Amino acid sequence: MDNEWILNIVTNREGLNQKSSVGPVSYWIRSCNPKNIKEWEEYYFEKLAGMLKQKGLNYSPSEYLEVLGQTLHTKIKEDINFNKENVKIIEADCIKYIRKLVINRTYDGFKTEKEIIYDQLQRILKMPIKPTSDKWDRQYNVDFFIEINTRCIGLQIKPITFKNAPGAKKWEEMLRKTHRQFQLDYGSKVFTIFTQNLHNERVIVNRDIIKDIQREIARLKEFDLNL
Repeated sequence: MDNEWILNIVTNREGLNQKSSVGPVSYWIRSCNPKNIKEWEEYYFEKLAGMLKQKGLNYSPSEYLEVLGQTLHTKIKEDINFNKENVKIIEADCIKYIRKLVINRTYDGFKTEKEIIYDQLQRILKMPIKPTSDKWDRQYNVDFFIEINTRCIGLQIKPITFKNAPGAKKWEEMLRKTHRQFQLDYGSKVFTIFTQNLHNERVIVNRDIIKDIQREIARLKEFDLNL
């Protein structure tokens, strides 16, 4: 989808991907530990139905995701900057994006978490790697972190296709800004790890970044020793 970067920006800005809107998806999928995407979708809809009932909202899960998509479409139409760029995004695009976000991307992220972060990177670094909160994800665009005393190293996971995706340059500009803020707030860099599927296995493409992370870990440990 050519304008997906716009969908993502407005979704974040309006809080349509927050726990209050779509539920604690990261927590739910870890609780579910699904074997496939269908299992995750069924579990998510069950949990979402319970959340909607608690809120007194008379929607089915599918209807509710449609409402979020309609809200996203309305917000994009109201944005003067996007109107100036003559952006063409229809309501169906927004509904499809919201559903893809909570089902497909959450599942893909869960698989990456297990295969890249825990099975590979954590084993190599010999350091515990923790998932970030919803707030950190939205505010800093950071997926995981390594805590060293009072400082944190940020990690972001991206598919290698991200580099050539439509709107990638605007994405990178936004990421530089949020990652710079993370460094100011938590005393260390954010490292972006690019992944791809190779022979039915998820692999780290830019493996040299592992050495960069190891050097940063050593630097922070040395810094604390010298305090």
